[in-house]
Amino acid sequence: MRIYIFTWLLMTNIVSFAQDNFKSDYAKLLAEVRSGSQAYTNLKDATERIGHRLTGSVNGQKAEQLVFDILTSYGYHVRFQPFEMVSWERKTLRMQVDGQELKAVSLAHSPQQVAIEAPLVDVGNGLEADYQNKEVEGKVVMAYLQLLPGTAKGTQNLHRSEKTALAARFGAKGIIFINAVQGGVLLTGTASITGKLIDIPAVCIGYEDGMALKQGLAKSAMSASIVMENKARQVNARNVIATLPGKTKEKIVVGGHLDSWDLATGAIDNGIGAFAVVDMARALKACGIKLKRTIEFVLFMGEEQGLLGSKAYVEETERTDGLTATRFMLNFDMTNAPTGFYSSREEMQNLYRNWLEQLQAVDSVYHGRIEIGAGLHSDHQPFMLKGIPYGGGSGGTLPNNAGAYYHSDRDIFELVDKQGMEQTVKLGAVLAYSLAQTATLPVARLNDEETRTYLERYGLKIPLQVSGDWKW
Repeated sequence: MRIYIFTWLLMTNIVSFAQDNFKSDYAKLLAEVRSGSQAYTNLKDATERIGHRLTGSVNGQKAEQLVFDILTSYGYHVRFQPFEMVSWERKTLRMQVDGQELKAVSLAHSPQQVAIEAPLVDVGNGLEADYQNKEVEGKVVMAYLQLLPGTAKGTQNLHRSEKTALAARFGAKGIIFINAVQGGVLLTGTASITGKLIDIPAVCIGYEDGMALKQGLAKSAMSASIVMENKARQVNARNVIATLPGKTKEKIVVGGHLDSWDLATGAIDNGIGAFAVVDMARALKACGIKLKRTIEFVLFMGEEQGLLGSKAYVEETERTDGLTATRFMLNFDMTNAPTGFYSSREEMQNLYRNWLEQLQAVDSVYHGRIEIGAGLHSDHQPFMLKGIPYGGGSGGTLPNNAGAYYHSDRDIFELVDKQGMEQTVKLGAVLAYSLAQTATLPVARLNDEETRTYLERYGLKIPLQVSGDWKW
């Protein structure tokens, strides 16, 4: 799932910070990845042998077992962390406007049985302001997934699930999303803010069809028909957790979501992140470096259905130790070829500068800048809402215009770049090592009130209110 980040950037005018001397271990880690990385081949094997990795499906279970076995082969103690969720699978869909059938896909957590026909209303971006002075009750609304060209500068977009929740709140019978990617690309994803079935159907159509409908609606009334069948049931999904013990109980969590949608093989979202995390674990184990803090590598399931795996992980950890041992979380979601470090907290600047200077001396490709910011809609979110600092890689770009095809029927292995994946593994292994090994982490968990202030500062209050995750 794509991450929406609000950042301010620090240029890489690197200033020496005399605390850590990690250069020799950095060189060892990078050499290990260069000579032994299995990230690319493991991902290729997974896409060929399994296909998609939809949570709750047979394919999803195969992916969980595959990663469990790979990590075990690297010498790790590995465990499954089961959690309950509502699985959702698409069956059939027929969508028509004024009797003309359009190519479309259902969005996840749409109802199991739908047969509606109602007037079609264009609500622009589908934000709350777009519903003012429009009568949408009992009608089907149509909204742009991103922000339409010409939208006022500074307008904050909402996730598709949040836009669906707004449509239902205003009484719509269904919602049709227009994908912003040209070329007839169809995009799926969850339309639920809770991970449970929603009350109205949500579908996505291609850019060209959607813009033609907008033009038609500007001239005359139209009617939309949506007939769909889906399957939903309660299932057990499993996070996969491998632990690299340190000298203390303090813990660094390194995660990425293993699950994907079912229209393709999820090679970019999030195969490149998940199998990079697996290879970070391999490299750190192979180097045999003794660490101060424990590192827990977590492959989350259920991210695409509403961050369900990471929420389950945080809830279990809070029950067992109150999250007191969890010092930092690294998240790798569609990360490719990063050149610098990212953190949610400004207190990490000096350490990051020091580490990046040392890393640049070992490999000049890491010439990027430090990014500080906060965002939503990936597995770092449950940690952030508990005040735990998080981070990852910055400055990377997705290969082969792959960003246009996430969640779509074109998210395939041919988009993956081997060098970019290995660059992610190197940076991730270095960053995880540094967080686990540094003498002092200058960043502490925020208390409840500090977390509220932090979220407000980064403009996250409104989307969290819409999604029901704002508890203050």
